[in-house]
Amino acid sequence: MTTTGTGAGWATHAAGLVAALTEAGDLHDPAWAAALAATPRHLLVPIAYRQQPDGAWVEVDTSGPDLELAYSPTTLVTEIDADGRATSSSTKPDLMLRMLEILDVHAGQRVLEIGTGTGYNAALLAHRLGDHLVFSIDVDVHLVAAAAERLAGFGRHPHLAARDGVDGWPEHAPYDRIIATCSVPRIPWSWEQQLGPGGKLLADLKLGASAGNLVLLTRHDDRLEGRFTGRWAAFMGMRHHGDTTLDRAPNAQTSQQRTTTTPAQPWNTDREVWLLACLALPAHLRHGYTLDPATRTPKAATLSAPDGSWCEIDLTTAEDGSRQIREAGPTSLWAQVEHAYQRWQAWDRPSWERLGLTVTDDAQVVWLDQPRDIIHRIDLS
Repeated sequence: MTTTGTGAGWATHAAGLVAALTEAGDLHDPAWAAALAATPRHLLVPIAYRQQPDGAWVEVDTSGPDLELAYSPTTLVTEIDADGRATSSSTKPDLMLRMLEILDVHAGQRVLEIGTGTGYNAALLAHRLGDHLVFSIDVDVHLVAAAAERLAGFGRHPHLAARDGVDGWPEHAPYDRIIATCSVPRIPWSWEQQLGPGGKLLADLKLGASAGNLVLLTRHDDRLEGRFTGRWAAFMGMRHHGDTTLDRAPNAQTSQQRTTTTPAQPWNTDREVWLLACLALPAHLRHGYTLDPATRTPKAATLSAPDGSWCEIDLTTAEDGSRQIREAGPTSLWAQVEHAYQRWQAWDRPSWERLGLTVTDDAQVVWLDQPRDIIHRIDLS
């Protein structure tokens, strides 16, 4: 296999990335270090987009003047939709390598990747395992075609296909490992059916906006089961053919004001709490901030639901630790966050590693410490 590329000095940058990730503690396995050093990321992501302070996106050339950016521990946005929203990206190399090490891949194993994207992760897997053992799918036919062409440009030919990730790729099952580089609100049972006995699956489970984490599951006879990983991570949501935009009611007008002592932005500061809250909150929540008109800096956190319910929580606190909250609508959103915070404190503030997941053909169960200690059950039937 050739690893030559048009970006002069790319191998030096790749070696520097290996050294940086090793020093940071994100990379330990020499086999993955070799894959990282041999993979020309700039050929897979020749163009990326950088967002400006005013929200506009500008194109950057990672094969030329911005070559160094391709070999930085940075997520590179690769696709913007008509509304200016990022819809595809090349995952941060440090996160990607952490995930590959967590997945515990060994020579001779067959791996299915959900979310081809640029093909970068498929290239790393193919270097480690060989093209014939790597299978990667993405819903976007254009992304798959571009990835196949760019991978072939430096001698890599893993199996690629344009398919909806929720269905997996049963024609090539069973797999020893499945890795999803997109977030999902539920673990599809089809993935369990395509894993061999004792196989492992690593996916980003997000039960709500930013509510969840990577979870490593092992296939047993009748279920997938495992724990969330210690370090939080997030991916763009899985896309499907025919995705539609959810209708949202206008925000309710009549609000009430009270105080709260719960952290104002748990999706940033107390992510385990936010997961617990979203187990009870409505789906399709949005969180954000209200800006101070004078300074253009956040002064309050906000939550809104499709039914028009909303709340606004001040970021500043009074001397007694309380903060003001304004809320309106048919659903009391913040009450669920407060309840989740109380439960989390009563359980001695569990970290991600104490939280686990069991997936069966008809349910998805979140548990604390051990599978029998159920926090919440989501029926899928």
